[in-house]
Amino acid sequence: MLRIGIPVIGVTDLLRAVAFWTQALDLVVAEEWKSETWRTLDHADGSGQALGLLRSTSPVEPRPRLHLDLFTDTTEEQQAEVRRLIGLGAQAVDWDLYPPEPDFVVLADPDGNIFCVVDLSRAPSGGDRPAS
Repeated sequence: MLRIGIPVIGVTDLLRAVAFWTQALDLVVAEEWKSETWRTLDHADGSGQALGLLRSTSPVEPRPRLHLDLFTDTTEEQQAEVRRLIGLGAQAVDWDLYPPEPDFVVLADPDGNIFCVVDLSRAPSGGDRPAS
């Protein structure tokens, strides 16, 4: 049976990416499949694999078709997490495709890979939330 495994991010500096993503998402480095070009990051609580990092020489896509969405529950939490991630080495991205009242902030990891920090209290982006 086919099933989704883990998301994999291509990076140019594996050690820098490990440092960023372990701190950003409270992950730990696993020994499984560890090599000079690969690291598996697990959830710190032991619940399994979370993310793969693969050394890559391909250029970063400015508008990737696939990216990570990281969730927060409130606007205040989103703002605090964006500040924390920037402190860890993420970069703010001048994103020209924001809707009028975005629920997400676009950042790039230290390798330039785009990801979003989403405030679930204001989701979905640009649309009306269903009545509860």
